[in-house]
Amino acid sequence: MDNGPPRGTRDVLPDSVARREAVIAELALSYGRFGFRRIDTPSIEDINRLSWGEGGDNEKLIYRILRRGLDPVLDAGTRLADLVDLGLRYDLTVPLTRFYAGNAGKLPSPFRAMQIGSVWRAERPQKGRYRQFTQCDIDTIGEPSVLAECELLEGTLAALDAIGIDQVTVRVNDRRLLASIAGESGVADEALRSFFVTLDKLDKIGWEGVKAELAERGYPEIVAGRCEEVVGLLAGAESPDEALDRAGDLLPKLPEAVLSDLSTTFGALQRIEEASPGAVDSRLDATIVRGMGYYTGQIFEFAHPDAPSSIAGGGRYDDLIGRSLGKATPACGISIGFDRVVEMARFSPPDLGVAVLYSDDQAVAHVLEVARGLRSSGGSAALVVRRGQMRLQLESLKTDGYTSFVVVEDDSVSEARPLRD
Repeated sequence: MDNGPPRGTRDVLPDSVARREAVIAELALSYGRFGFRRIDTPSIEDINRLSWGEGGDNEKLIYRILRRGLDPVLDAGTRLADLVDLGLRYDLTVPLTRFYAGNAGKLPSPFRAMQIGSVWRAERPQKGRYRQFTQCDIDTIGEPSVLAECELLEGTLAALDAIGIDQVTVRVNDRRLLASIAGESGVADEALRSFFVTLDKLDKIGWEGVKAELAERGYPEIVAGRCEEVVGLLAGAESPDEALDRAGDLLPKLPEAVLSDLSTTFGALQRIEEASPGAVDSRLDATIVRGMGYYTGQIFEFAHPDAPSSIAGGGRYDDLIGRSLGKATPACGISIGFDRVVEMARFSPPDLGVAVLYSDDQAVAHVLEVARGLRSSGGSAALVVRRGQMRLQLESLKTDGYTSFVVVEDDSVSEARPLRD
């Protein structure tokens, strides 16, 4: 039997766990300074909620859980839907909508939520993509203005800075801007979702691939050509302000409020850039779609030169919570791809405290008493059996993170000696 973890998953060794926990603590502390409060939701959700049509391609990747009490042999023709009632969550936003709908009366408005937890997707196993991974989300619920977007962006940049990640490029778009580009290109309102699904593949298949797929879907050739032209004109602007001016000229049906809100967002980002020159860059990117179908307004992606894909992303989803709550509820959120940033993050090795070196032939009670005495003052002490050459073992202990050591004698213990300079 193979002793490795299932394909698409991984074991996490002690040093990596220490790194992950340290990064999580820094992120939580940083987000807490902005008023985001940590919540927790179950890993399993009702299958109907997970597959309600707004999760994009992720709904194809749901791990479904069989109902309890099924017979070991099923009748021919039994439908999968008759066997499944629960599934593992594929993101943290869908559970948040249920959480808020059930607890809104107990929560302040606006409510600033923080979630850090595992999600599951039935991905095809490949390097850098896992079937179980960690997301770190912040969401603001109940704030209708662009203040929510600005605060979320600033909070995420501050959190990334807290773990030593700078040189971040924030790419901003708006689903309403995208819809206006599509409309000017000849896409009917009822075909927008299909158009967005194809455009979202632009990074992978390029414009030629987008044009080919749109043609297969029955779109006239002029649609993709006009879209590429408008996107290119916006991308050629030297600043976000110039890009917004061009958008206003190219898209006469685009509501002025969309441009005004985007201008406010870029103004907030500009002030962050001025405060930390070189650490942050922002731009309007009309090619960003974001795969989830529930986005209704501004959308974001965070890029870094050391990461092959975005390290964070999110946007506004004003209609999603209303489906559960029964009334319109504005909401906006950003998710950090934790597994992508954790190896990039600044990290100091943990202090494991004192290594208590003992021999196999020493009395157990005496060895335990020595370690107990060292811990009584609030420090850490771990029992380590003496092996091989002392010099080599001390080097190994130092590498592991111990800061000092003592040697247990038959009826005494040596003075603590440092392992680090």
